[in-house]
Amino acid sequence: MIIPPGRLSPETLQRLIEDFVSREGTDNGDDSTEAQKVARVRAELDAESAVIYYDAEFSQCILAARNQVPPEMIRAWKEEQQG
Repeated sequence: MIIPPGRLSPETLQRLIEDFVSREGTDNGDDSTEAQKVARVRAELDAESAVIYYDAEFSQCILAARNQVPPEMIRAWKEEQQG
């Protein structure tokens, strides 16, 4: 299930993004500050090139590039948005 960022409280969204950018292996040699990385992730969420989804198998929310999310999940999300 994809979770629109607007459905999360601002504090929860901020913590989720900060957790994502601070994880080992996400910097790939990027010397940006954490604030810059957080801003980039927010922009990607706003542009829908990244999404937040709930993984029932692991019982957790995951922030991922849209192309890494199962296509059927994206279809269901788009259908829900359309009404």
